[in-house]
Parts: sequence; C-alpha cells; structure tokens
Amino acid sequence: MEEKEAKQTLYLVMGGRVTDPRAVTFADPESIHVAGVFSNYDAAVDAWRANAQRTVDDAEMKYVVVHLHKLLDPGA
Repeated sequence: MEEKEAKQTLYLVMGGRVTDPRAVTFADPESIHVAGVFSNYDAAVDAWRANAQRTVDDAEMKYVVVHLHKLLDPGA
C-alpha cells in the first residue's frame, strides 16, 4: 500500500507601502519587501510580527502572511 505524502505548507511574509491602511493594495509592487518563506505558520507569524512592529509608526506600511500552499493547490 502506498503512503500518502503529507501536503507541504508554505507561508510567505511580505510587506510594503499601501495606498489605504484598511486594504492590501500596495502602492509600489516592485518595492515590496519579502521577509521570507516559511514552512510553518508560527515561524511566519513571528517574522510578520517582527516586521510589523519595526514599522508600527508608519501607518502606510503593512505586512501580511500569505498561505502559498493554498494558492499552489486551490482544490485542497
């Protein structure tokens, strides 16, 4: 019997200047800062938190955690 391979999870942490602090529309997509790609959510949240706290005084800077595994396999 074949073993099912566990689905890999990947999380991207990125951020940059947004046009509206209530949305996630980046003003200059070419200048987005990629904090990294992480294999578990806790590490991604730690990276998100560190970057978000570093830029807390700038209301137009926003960092997000993107669930890459959901984009790579939308049917799952």
